[in-house]
Amino acid sequence: MNPPLPPQKPSSGLPQPIDRLIAARWILPVVPQDTCLEDHAVAVDQGRILAVLPTREASARYAPRERVDLDHHVLIPGLVNAHAHGAMNLLRGHADDLPLLRWLRERIWPAEAEHLSESFVHTGTLLAAREMLRGGVTAVNDMYFFPEAAGRAYLEAGLRATVGMIVIDFPTRYGAGPDDYLARGLATRDRFRGEPSLRFSLAPHAPYSVADAALARVAALAEELDLPIHTHLHETRDEIAEHLALHGCRPLERLRRLGLVSSRLTAAHAVHLEETEIGLLALHGASVVHCPASNLKLASGIAPTTRLIEAGINVALGTDGAASNNRLDLLSEMRLAALLAKGASGDAQSWNAHASLRAATLAGARALGLEAQIGSIEPGKAADLTAVNLSAEELMPCHDPAAQLAYCAGREHVEAVWVGGEPRVWAGQLVAKAPAGLAAAVCMWQNRLVSSKDN
Repeated sequence: MNPPLPPQKPSSGLPQPIDRLIAARWILPVVPQDTCLEDHAVAVDQGRILAVLPTREASARYAPRERVDLDHHVLIPGLVNAHAHGAMNLLRGHADDLPLLRWLRERIWPAEAEHLSESFVHTGTLLAAREMLRGGVTAVNDMYFFPEAAGRAYLEAGLRATVGMIVIDFPTRYGAGPDDYLARGLATRDRFRGEPSLRFSLAPHAPYSVADAALARVAALAEELDLPIHTHLHETRDEIAEHLALHGCRPLERLRRLGLVSSRLTAAHAVHLEETEIGLLALHGASVVHCPASNLKLASGIAPTTRLIEAGINVALGTDGAASNNRLDLLSEMRLAALLAKGASGDAQSWNAHASLRAATLAGARALGLEAQIGSIEPGKAADLTAVNLSAEELMPCHDPAAQLAYCAGREHVEAVWVGGEPRVWAGQLVAKAPAGLAAAVCMWQNRLVSSKDN
């Protein structure tokens, strides 16, 4: 095990009253890197981490209103799902076993053309938020239509979210085209000002689905309003070939010409990159979101994550949507990402257990511009925390908590989750009961989708 963190500055006098003290068998704070703390505690007050220190010292220093003892658990930062489409939980299983472009053009876009609505997005996003919380996810980077409905769902669930203001060339039930999408998205952003757990990004769908004028406006707005940019990039060879035929250059080069390649850019997938493109992303400080399960299921390929990390690129993890995954399970993405990196690189030391956790936490926070607030267990940061119980027989014996988390544990072992210090999952169950009518609404949308699919 690594040595403990340096002790926090001691206080004098009587024990300090705080909201909560969480004492754990192990803590993986992510910062310092590759650190595992034994028998330490996290002091939480007013939604933030006050201190991380040995449990015995914490017990003497603080007088918590609530004490939580996690005798068989590893405490980690809340997981950050850096690329998701929450509303597409209603499309889980609707379009399986197809490659990306056929999946979109033959199944997903037609279904959306018929069924997309505020109600669809709210119901699907609420379902997704509850699934993610049970799996230890405390923050998500979402991209879909009707961002107001998505934002309301994430607020209701108590999940921290960055909601994408979608931009796409063709009209949908949400908007008439790029200008309309941007106007609606920015109006939604204005309506949610003051919500500390909700942020917004500019979300041009992909280079193959957004024209130059709209992409250039996104670049200008990102600078003017200090907003992140979230897009799909280089997901398949087919999309790159089509882009070359239409634009005479590869997608990333077109984004560069239009001013979108910067530290604001979060590129989902980035499966097919040439060495010069890796260098370009690294030079500009862009982030990549690796979505291993979705990429495999759509037969898109395997992202060159080892090369990306070696180049100094921030690589986060995402699930993509349930329509192409079919799980919003970031713990399983951690394991798969590590195994793929080892297999593709031929290096068993590539992407170790600590690297998996970092990609699922601090790297995701950094991609969203939130690394000063979440992503690691450090004093001053929001108390977004996840506790995983390692006492199950299938997890015994535990020689290394980080390895056990990355290679053995599943979302069924998540026992407690806090967002901003507030409990969201306890004893493996969501604290908030399912809203009345959620199951019925999901069933209704299922019937509608099945009916249209059959027709």
